[in-house]
Amino acid sequence: MELRKFYWALRAMIYRLFFGKVGFMSYIGSPISLVGTKNIYIDNRVRIYPGVRMETHNNGQIIIGRNTSIGQNFHIISEKEPLIIGENVTVSGNVFITNIDHDYMDINKHVLLQDRKVKTTRIGEGCFIGFGVTIQAGTVLGKHCVVGANAVVRGSYPDYCVIAGVPGRIIKRYDVEAEVWKKVK
Repeated sequence: MELRKFYWALRAMIYRLFFGKVGFMSYIGSPISLVGTKNIYIDNRVRIYPGVRMETHNNGQIIIGRNTSIGQNFHIISEKEPLIIGENVTVSGNVFITNIDHDYMDINKHVLLQDRKVKTTRIGEGCFIGFGVTIQAGTVLGKHCVVGANAVVRGSYPDYCVIAGVPGRIIKRYDVEAEVWKKVK
C-alpha cells in the first residue's frame, strides 16, 4: 500500500469513533467537510479519495456499499432519508449526488430560504459514474448502469443501461437474450 493510503486508512480508523460505521479495509483521503458523521455508514473496502464533502441533515443518512471506489472532489448530501450507493460502485472525480431539491416558487423569498424537497435517490449495485456527473434528487439507477462524463441525471433508470447527456437519457441498453449492448433510438 502506498504511504499516503496508509495514512488514509489510519484516518478511517479514527473516524470509526465519529461515523455511524467505517468498515474494514476502508480508507478516506483528506476531507473538505463532514457534517452529520453519525449518519454516514461506510462498508468494507470503500476507497474515498481526497476532497470529499459529505453532509447529512435532519436524520438523513449516507450509506456506501462494500468495495466501492469514490474519486476526488466528491460531494454528497442527504436529508431526512437514506441516500444509498450500492456495492461495487465506481464514482469518478468531481461528482455530486443529492436527495434534496430547493423550492424556488416564491419569488419574494430567496431560494435558500424556501423549503427543501427530499426525493429518494439510490445508486444500484455495480454502477459506474463518470467524471463530473451530477445526480439530482429523485434519481434511482438500476444495477450496472453507466453514466457518461458530465451528465446531469434525474429520474429512474432500469438495470444495464448507459446514460449520457444533459439532461441524462438512455443511449444504450443491454439485451439479455442477445447478450449485447444495443443503441436506443
